[in-house]
Amino acid sequence: MVSTPPTQESTVPTLIIRPPRKWVPVDLHELWAYRELVTSFTLRDIKLRYKQTGLGIAWAVLQPLLTMVIFTVFFGGLAKIPSDGVPYPLFVLAALLPWTLFAEGLTRSTTSMVTNANIMTKVYFPRLIMPLSSIISPLVDFAVSFIILIAMMVYYGYAPTLNIIFLPLFLLLALATSLGVGLWLSALNVKYRDFQYTVPFLIQIGMFASPVVYASSLVPESLRVWYGLNPMAGVIEGFRWALLGSGTPSAMVLVSVGMVIVLLVSGMFYFRRMEQYYADIV
Repeated sequence: MVSTPPTQESTVPTLIIRPPRKWVPVDLHELWAYRELVTSFTLRDIKLRYKQTGLGIAWAVLQPLLTMVIFTVFFGGLAKIPSDGVPYPLFVLAALLPWTLFAEGLTRSTTSMVTNANIMTKVYFPRLIMPLSSIISPLVDFAVSFIILIAMMVYYGYAPTLNIIFLPLFLLLALATSLGVGLWLSALNVKYRDFQYTVPFLIQIGMFASPVVYASSLVPESLRVWYGLNPMAGVIEGFRWALLGSGTPSAMVLVSVGMVIVLLVSGMFYFRRMEQYYADIV
């Protein structure tokens, strides 16, 4: 067989994009290059959430408020659970905001790979963008609910202290926790679709395993460090401390921060490792 010399067209280099086959870290440089796509996915999720809705943005206020009322009646009124000297409605609402942000982001990120299957199989972009945008979009609900929390602080006569400068840190920790767990579950949900149905149950269990309706001071001091293995325990206690001045940061918070880092880093590695199977399975 006589081979023909390569033409000008055949000498053009071809770039073949293959998913990684080893445990490699996330390419943060590539992720930054696609930052506009993160914004586009986030805005799309926000628009879809409030499109053709009756309550609209009001649901962001009603959900934590109604939950706060129920918890106040049963846990604050009937069970008489102490709240570290803070009015119980304010005590609970200050915990519900970071918890709702975490839970909503976790729910959306778990199903993000499956719901975006059509896009994922047609064009290449860093797959991490999908769960990442899913945990950012609930910030709109958080911002609206935060205004109600500030109004309640004014009503009860609680002025923010200098501790409030640490509030963005604990907000970032809540998002990082949601992303870390969401990366694990979104990757697993591609292969095992029943993982998305376990998330509501895990969120219900996690709420009572976290200091939402009670203070972490009720946990025996000898067990408090172990209690910090629940990353949201440190996030919620830190959130209350930054806003209301209740409690003081302890070793439990440091343990929670360590757990957030472990979840986030391991979630990124596992998500990246499973990336080679997404397009074929989904």
